[in-house]
Amino acid sequence: MTARRFDDSWRIAIVVTLTVTLVSCSPAFESLESPNASTAQPDQFLWERGVNALEQERWTDARTYFQQIIDGYPQSALRPDAKLGIGDSYLGEGSVEAGVSSTAEFQEFLSFYPTHARADYAQYKLAMTHFQFMRASERDQTETSAALVEFDVFFENYQDSQLMAEVRANWRIARDRLSDSSFRVGLHYFRIQWYPGAIDRFQEVLRDDPDFTGRDQVYFYLAESLSRTDKVAEAIPYFERLVTEFDTSEHLDDAKDRLDVLKTQ
Repeated sequence: MTARRFDDSWRIAIVVTLTVTLVSCSPAFESLESPNASTAQPDQFLWERGVNALEQERWTDARTYFQQIIDGYPQSALRPDAKLGIGDSYLGEGSVEAGVSSTAEFQEFLSFYPTHARADYAQYKLAMTHFQFMRASERDQTETSAALVEFDVFFENYQDSQLMAEVRANWRIARDRLSDSSFRVGLHYFRIQWYPGAIDRFQEVLRDDPDFTGRDQVYFYLAESLSRTDKVAEAIPYFERLVTEFDTSEHLDDAKDRLDVLKTQ
């Protein structure tokens, strides 16, 4: 019995030793590098390692490097960039808690460095801290609305930014999400045959977002709602807009058929 306990203890010791060795050798457990007294530009040294950690998605390591610049080198020209790097590390981490922290970092950057050359980047990333938590169209759209508010601030303040094309693309995604959410409410009203409510909601979508990517379906169901409430003259133009503006749509053939019927009444 004693010998067996000894064998079991020996096996456990071997497993523990191997586990510790493997873990300690993994990238996540690499010790962080620090500048020494002979390092010519210690802030640059830390910056380069912080950027490398970001690229490798070692978020905590990246924050540690960037925070050392902020805390240890108050005169460094890299302090604003390090502040952005901390925000990016939280944004990359992706958790709800990290999202709150990334929002705070980018807001602080804009407060501390409102005229900095990278203020446009900070404003864009501030919008993205909400964008990354947008929910599906049928769910609460608080984060979507918050992202759009921050995108609008970007458009107002940074019209010449080189980030404009990327920002507009993500703004369109967020705007489509909000419009699709409103459309789905109207579609619900349509399906339960409350056409006045459906008409109001569909018209609201077109008024607030005339370039909505999914407006073909808005045209179709708005026209159908109007036609079913004896407003044929108002329905026809929306069927015509669908046919004119869209070469492909799941509602295209039906719209053409409905036009043929309505125009002969």
